[in-house]
Amino acid sequence: MTKTFLSPPIARILGIAGAVLAIVAAMLPWTTFVLNKGAWPDKATLQFFDAPFALTGFRWELFLVGIVALVCSVVKVPAQRRVLRGLGFGVAAIGLVNFLFITAEGGGLGAVTAADGASAFGSVAALVAGGLLILGTFGQPLEEIPRWKTNLPTPVEYLGLLVSFAVLLYVVSLTLTAGGQGGAANPYSGPMFLSFLGFGGGLMAAAAGLGILRWISKLSEKHRAFSIIVLLLCAFLLPFTNAGTEYWMTVAANIGVYAATAIGLNIVVGLAGLLDLGYVAFLGIGAFVAANLSGAAASSLGIHLPFYLVVIISAAIAGIFGAVVGSPTLRVRGDYLAIVTLAFGEIFQIAARNNIGGLTGGSNSIPNIPPLQWFDGTAYNESITLFGTPLPSGVLYYFLIVVLIAAVMAVFANLKNSRMGRAWIAIREDEDAARAMGIKTGKAKILAFLCGAVLAGIAGAVFAHKTSTVGYESFLFMESVTLLAAVILGGMGSIPGAVLGASLLFVLPEKLRAFSDYRLLIFGLALILIMRFRPQGLIPDRHRRAELAGEDAEGHTLAETPGDEPEQPRPQEVPAR
Repeated sequence: MTKTFLSPPIARILGIAGAVLAIVAAMLPWTTFVLNKGAWPDKATLQFFDAPFALTGFRWELFLVGIVALVCSVVKVPAQRRVLRGLGFGVAAIGLVNFLFITAEGGGLGAVTAADGASAFGSVAALVAGGLLILGTFGQPLEEIPRWKTNLPTPVEYLGLLVSFAVLLYVVSLTLTAGGQGGAANPYSGPMFLSFLGFGGGLMAAAAGLGILRWISKLSEKHRAFSIIVLLLCAFLLPFTNAGTEYWMTVAANIGVYAATAIGLNIVVGLAGLLDLGYVAFLGIGAFVAANLSGAAASSLGIHLPFYLVVIISAAIAGIFGAVVGSPTLRVRGDYLAIVTLAFGEIFQIAARNNIGGLTGGSNSIPNIPPLQWFDGTAYNESITLFGTPLPSGVLYYFLIVVLIAAVMAVFANLKNSRMGRAWIAIREDEDAARAMGIKTGKAKILAFLCGAVLAGIAGAVFAHKTSTVGYESFLFMESVTLLAAVILGGMGSIPGAVLGASLLFVLPEKLRAFSDYRLLIFGLALILIMRFRPQGLIPDRHRRAELAGEDAEGHTLAETPGDEPEQPRPQEVPAR
C-alpha cells in the first residue's frame, strides 16, 4: 500500500491549480528577447507576443493538455490520479524542453525569466504546473486501470476500431511533420519535435490510465483479421496525409526495409534466443545478388532477370548462407555463438570491400541498378497521381514495401504459432530441457537461421532496387547492432514490436538532426530510459511480459490478478459403503 502524505482535498486543489497554471502558461511569453538563431517559434518571444490567444504549435499543445487536465481534475473520471499523473508529466516535459533549449541557445536564465525590465515566464510556469499535477497524484494510491466491456455489438466494435486506427494514422502524420524538416528555415525543429513528444506522451499516458489503449488492444485481438485490413489501409493512406512528401516517403521506405529485416532477425533472436551479431550480412547478400541479376551496368554478370525471379534467387542464396552460418550453432551457444556470427558479418564486409569474384564492386559499389517498373511502364521512382491526388516520387516503392512487411509479418505469425515456433521458444527458454523433451535442437536452430536469412534476402532485393546503388558501406557491424536494438526495443518475439522498434530507431535520429553533435547523445539517453522502464519492450509478447515485467497479457501482476477470488477448498466426499 502506497503511503499517503496529502489529503484528497489538498490533492484535488493541487491538480486544479496545476491544470489552470498550464493553461495560463500557454498564453504567456516564453523568451524575453530574440535568440541568436532567431525568434522562438509560435510567437513565444516577447517582442512578437501580440496575440496571447492565437495559440499555435507547442503553446496550443500545452493549452489542450491543460484543458484535459482541468476537466479530469474537476469531473470524477475513472483512474483519475493515473490520468492526471500522465498529463502532468506531459506538461512538465513541454516546459523542461523549452526551458533547457532556450537557455542553451544563448539566452541564459534571463531569457526564460526576466532581463532588462522584460519578463517571460512561460516555461517556468509550465514546469511548476507539471509539478503540481504530479504532486497532486501522491495523495492516495493509484487506482487500478479500468476494464471496459468488449462484448459490444459487432458494428459498434468495428466502428471503434476504425476510429482508433484513424486517430493512429493522424498521430503518425503529426509525429513525422512535427517541427518541420529542420534546416535554415526552422533552426528550432528539434525542440519543437520534443515538445510534441511530451504532448503526445502525456495524452497517451492518460489514455492508458483510462484503459482506452487496453480496450483497443482487446478489440483488435478479438477482430484480428479486420484490424489487419484496416491497418494496411491506414499504411496505404499515409502518402495522402501531410507526411506524404518525397523526403518522408524515402525515409518510410527505408524504415520498411529494415523493419522487414528486423522481423526476420526476430525469428533468430526473439523466438530461438540465438544472439546474431552479423545478421545484416544476409540483407547484403540479398542486395548484391539482386544488383548482379537486375541488369546493372557495373555488374560483371550482365544478366537482367524479372524482379520476381530476382527475389526468389536472392532469398534462396541468403537462406543457403543462413544454413551454413547456423551449422556452428550445433556446438556453440551464448557468447561463443555471438562471436561466430560477428565473424561472419566481418568476413562478408571484407569480402564485399575487396570485390571478391567481381560481384560487389568493391569501393565503387554497384551503381545504376534499374528501378522497378509498374505494368504500364511507370518507374517506381517517379511521381504518380492517384484518385486525383498527386503523390511524390518513390511512393510506389513505399506501397511495395508495405506489401512486403505485411507478407513478412504473415510468415512470422504462422511460424511463431507452428510446431517449429513452439520448439524455438522452448530452446530459447532452456535448450537442455527442450532436448530432453525430444526436440531436435540442432535442426531447429539451423532452420531458425535459414528462415531469418530468407526474409532478409527478400528485403535486400527490394533494398537494392530502392537505393539503386549497393555498396559494402550499407552493411557494416553497426547496422547489425541497430537491427538487434530494434528487436529488443520493440519486444523480442513480437511482430508489431519489431516494426515499431525499427521505426523509432530511424525516425528519431532523423527528427533530431537539428541537435547536430548532441542528437546521438539524446537518442542514446532516450533508449536507456525506454529500456529502464520497459525492459520487456514497447510491445512485448506474453512470454517476455511474464518474464521481465511479471504481468499477464492484460498488464496485471501474475502474483495477484484483480477480480480473481481465491479458490475455496472443496470438502472431501466420503464414499458410501
